Amino acid sequence: MNILDKYILKKFLKTYVFAVLVIVLVILVIDYVEKNDDFIQKNAPTSEILLTYYANLAPYWANYISPLMIFISTVFFTAKLAAHTEIIAILTSGISFRRLMVPYSIGALLIGVFSFVMVGWILPRANAKRIGFENQYINDKFYFSDRDFHMAVAPDTYVYFSTYNNQSQTAFDFTIEKFEDNEMVQKLSARRAMYIDSLQKWRIFDYKIREIGIMKDELIISRKHIDSTLSMYPSDFESNHAIQETFTLHELTDQINLIKSRGSEGIEPFVIERYQRYATPFAVLILSLMALIVSARKRRGGVGLQIAIGFFLAFTYILFYIMSKGIAESGNMPPLLAVWLPNIVFGVIAFFMYFTVPR
Repeated sequence: MNILDKYILKKFLKTYVFAVLVIVLVILVIDYVEKNDDFIQKNAPTSEILLTYYANLAPYWANYISPLMIFISTVFFTAKLAAHTEIIAILTSGISFRRLMVPYSIGALLIGVFSFVMVGWILPRANAKRIGFENQYINDKFYFSDRDFHMAVAPDTYVYFSTYNNQSQTAFDFTIEKFEDNEMVQKLSARRAMYIDSLQKWRIFDYKIREIGIMKDELIISRKHIDSTLSMYPSDFESNHAIQETFTLHELTDQINLIKSRGSEGIEPFVIERYQRYATPFAVLILSLMALIVSARKRRGGVGLQIAIGFFLAFTYILFYIMSKGIAESGNMPPLLAVWLPNIVFGVIAFFMYFTVPR
């Protein structure tokens, strides 16, 4: 790296960090004003508010707005370079525009790699603490209220219960049905099933087992109990608010495999979360280079128009991403395509915009 690269990279990172700090601070202040009544009403300790909630909320928002901030900050400081004729001086000295993109690419890669490490392994732990605080002091106490609930615990095994109690971890009117070739071969019925933490098994009370098949119809009745290992846990019936954000990358993969073993119902948020963590570093790179292209030309009216264009494109990207993600969560678009579509579209736009920049 030469002196020019270091100069641009320094401005790049300083502007980005400053923009993120300012926006995150504004978000935290707004969040505190909004939730202060909840803190007072539920007697949340000050140390918990500061060290458990806001200390973990700040990095969450810093990472969440990273693509937007890198775009806006790049537009801002590059437009100032162009307004001061520094871009023209650089290009007329023999440095090509492609070479000018190198320090921007390095800065974006540094931020992208840092963001990937954060969302992959560090932020999930912070999110677990933050969401736990929200469930305790902000959100209403969660009760599993679904009735007549069905769940696949294996590709050919299904569980049914009428009601579930979170406090006792007990399911009532409990049934396990096993199928082979779309034909029921076994049905277990019980009054209740309770999860035993020490055994990590479900204890089933007052059960009946009916074996069904060709030339076979056997009924077993017992007033005692049996312990059964099922791919079903009390956590499945607790609040699932943003639960996918609390898993590391490896844990996300394990959770996706677990849901697949149950029949793939409700898998979309977890798959989208995993793809998103890989797509974000590329979004940072694409948006930073697009911001350079947008703001590299000197304009008579100053930097206002370029910054306005930057804001418009950045918010268009976010809107595009939110829409595609929502469509994917509804099952109408493959998650991989939904996550990568904004990067693909804006990458193509940036490619064609590249040919309009001054040489």
